[in-house]
Amino acid sequence: MSSYSPSHLRLTAVDTETTVRIELRGDLDYDNADLLLEAATAKLAAHPRLRDLHLGCAELGSIDSTGLSILLMIRRRTDAAEVSLHLEDRTPALDRLLRITGSLEYLTALSTGAVHETSGPGESRADAEEAIPARPTGPDSSA
Repeated sequence: MSSYSPSHLRLTAVDTETTVRIELRGDLDYDNADLLLEAATAKLAAHPRLRDLHLGCAELGSIDSTGLSILLMIRRRTDAAEVSLHLEDRTPALDRLLRITGSLEYLTALSTGAVHETSGPGESRADAEEAIPARPTGPDSSA
């Protein structure tokens, strides 16, 4: 394994059949962010029964717009694969960036497609929830 300066991004992954955890150490920036995208994409492809992708952010250094873009892209890919994305051990700096950019809720909310818990035998959590109709808008609505 190569030795990197602290600013370089180092990834450590632990896999199970349904869960992958990737620890991030260093900066998630223009120079390094593609490494995370490649690793996350490879894990999604390699684990067809994957339910949860955990990104450990405790040792994450700085993050720039490219790093944020990569996190957003990973969220889109996990949603498409019906995998829940978890940003764990977020640093105050990461939380601040996510709040300022309006992406905190999007990146930390459970995926709408990832339904793992069941309410009863053979009944998924989504099946047990009540559907909420959209409120009509426009000139013909009677609001």
